[in-house]
Amino acid sequence: MPVGPAAVPVALAGVAAGLVNALAGGGSLISFPALLATGLPAVIANLSNTVALLPGYFGATLAQRRDLAGQGPRLLVLLPLAAAGGLVGALLLLHTDPRLFTALVPFLVLAASALLALQEPLRRWLQQRRSQPERLRSGWLPGVAVGLASIYGGYFGAGLGVIVLAVLALTLEDDLRRLNGLKQPIALSANISAALVFLGSGRVAWPEAIGLGLGALIGGALGGRIVGWIPPQLLRNLVVILGVGVAVHAWWR
Repeated sequence: MPVGPAAVPVALAGVAAGLVNALAGGGSLISFPALLATGLPAVIANLSNTVALLPGYFGATLAQRRDLAGQGPRLLVLLPLAAAGGLVGALLLLHTDPRLFTALVPFLVLAASALLALQEPLRRWLQQRRSQPERLRSGWLPGVAVGLASIYGGYFGAGLGVIVLAVLALTLEDDLRRLNGLKQPIALSANISAALVFLGSGRVAWPEAIGLGLGALIGGALGGRIVGWIPPQLLRNLVVILGVGVAVHAWWR
């Protein structure tokens, strides 16, 4: 656990991020700025955030494992591509000039906020596009789309789930519920790959990452218990407003 004055705020940010992820998505828009607020450089805060929130992707995948029934052939193709994309994104992050990444932070946060704001309209639009299950629109297009989305996920993971669901729905014909289930192991694969690169780099801020991760686990468990009590759209709107505020503040600095 982190020690010092940042310990409690980081842990509480983890609880909030885990809760938001469980109820509406977008937890990284809370946890990443919280790590920045401790004084961590932007690159270190970003990769530490990826490592800290990784267990949440395991939980989401387990929660929707029933929706993966019959999707083994897809997983065999898409998971390695997602892992490769996460690897490329993580390496790109580690080789990005810290000053350049710091300059990119406001735009990355704004992009993630926009993705979160568009999540429900996008979901409704994609729901209307359902057709015959288990048919590929193209033999190569889903893999390319997943690989590109995973590169983004390895570089800056906020909003990855929204992007992956969108590219799956646009390149595969299937029920949106099953595609949402498929989204989880793809995001998990990309994040595992990126986290392994970050762990090997020796640049993870462990006190903050451990505190944030434990808080996120608590928040995720709490979110599972109170689901239905808080309107997800209200929570999503609050996170979007927070994200825009963080982006404006980062740009101003």
